Amino acid sequence: MAKLEFVKFEKVSLKDHSELNEKWVQERIAENPGLLGLGDVALKDKERVQPRAGRLDLLLQDSDSNQRYEVEVQLGRTDESHIIRTIEYWDIERKRYPQYDHIAVIVAEDITSRFLNVISLFNGTIPLIAIQLNAMKYENQISLLCTTILDQTSLGLVDDDEEQEVTDRSYWEKKATKSTVAMADSMLELIKTFAPEFELTYKKFYIGLACDGSTNNFAVYRPKKKYVRLDLKLKKSEEISNKIKEKDFDLIDYTKGGRYRIRLSKDDITQNEEFIKELLQMSYNENGR
Repeated sequence: MAKLEFVKFEKVSLKDHSELNEKWVQERIAENPGLLGLGDVALKDKERVQPRAGRLDLLLQDSDSNQRYEVEVQLGRTDESHIIRTIEYWDIERKRYPQYDHIAVIVAEDITSRFLNVISLFNGTIPLIAIQLNAMKYENQISLLCTTILDQTSLGLVDDDEEQEVTDRSYWEKKATKSTVAMADSMLELIKTFAPEFELTYKKFYIGLACDGSTNNFAVYRPKKKYVRLDLKLKKSEEISNKIKEKDFDLIDYTKGGRYRIRLSKDDITQNEEFIKELLQMSYNENGR
């Protein structure tokens, strides 16, 4: 195997570049939508005409679901007009095609703190993703690096953000069975191998997680009579979806709130502890710290 060599990349300002421009960036994303890190998405349209509202840079669609992404690209810093335009295009598309789940996406070289403050005023009512775009140059080659700064988690989940009526273990053992509630215990033991401070919390509609008294539901359990449903907060990826299917788990769906919903039997858990632990740890790394 050839020895790897360290090379130094130079960050390039696309806004100030004499040759590269916004259209060039749009073309690169259109050629390879995976650059944005949105999962297995495909280009649906570009420069999409909006009635009395200009053109939408890119429209992407998830290959495995009914999610669509309205993507606006801006070189330099985000500004108020760009935010308004992105949200306007998102609103037009969701009204024209209500059968899809629509997510607004802003791509810019500089996602400012002021932008994040403005977005917080929407109070989670608009599903929006902000992606910072960096152009990196090495000799006569250039590449684009995308980093998600704000995910659609601004939408929140009822499970995470609303007050839920507190119950106890006996409530769930009556609602489900002692055996299926114990399945939540077994998954908690897997979590404790990498995050020993977590404990189960018993709410009316689910069994959640808490760390030092603070709710942190990166995994949620809903015991039934014969199985437990695991709602796992993870960024969707084709690799994860395929691994879940390879284990022959009953994958119900992927929710708007960004969760895999998986129906697990006792045998599923006992025979696949290491894989379930891997999924839980991935979710913890993304959301639980």
